Amino acid sequence: MAVSPQCVVALTWTLKDTLGEVLDELDEPVEFLVGGTDLLAKIEDALQGHEAGDLIDLHLEPIDAFGDYDDRLLFLEPRDRFPEQLEEGMGFEGLPPGCNPSAPRDRLYFVSDIYPDHVVLDGNHPLAGIAIRIHIKVHAVREATMDEIGEGSLGAGFFRTQLDVDDPSSTPPVPPTLH
Repeated sequence: MAVSPQCVVALTWTLKDTLGEVLDELDEPVEFLVGGTDLLAKIEDALQGHEAGDLIDLHLEPIDAFGDYDDRLLFLEPRDRFPEQLEEGMGFEGLPPGCNPSAPRDRLYFVSDIYPDHVVLDGNHPLAGIAIRIHIKVHAVREATMDEIGEGSLGAGFFRTQLDVDDPSSTPPVPPTLH
């Protein structure tokens, strides 16, 4: 079966910056819904017509990948609003209660810096502003079920930083920590 709109693909990849530094490797195949919110549009376009065993190499500029870096999505928040065990790189679905009320509620935020009295949260994807090269291997292709199509996602959250705030039960997982 070839990749077509509204199917499920099992992929592995190696994600690099333009200097060749490996940013992420997906060694075991993971399923993604094509035609949903799991993949970037340029990746979905490139997958069309490919079959299991095919290899694809893409170069994506920030606009087609994780967007340009937006410094308006940086927030300095009181340290006491966060759990005792806090590490740089940790992700939060929205800001904790008592934090900046003007911060968008529909974002994943990552801890970028920790100070004794404050925490810096970043609402940008960790790869925002970076042009990427991605080497993809298609491991399997199958038809999507009606339930999968209705959900719009198989839950793979690597490419997302926005949440569906209208449906609190549909919060995606935090993207993996990058190497």
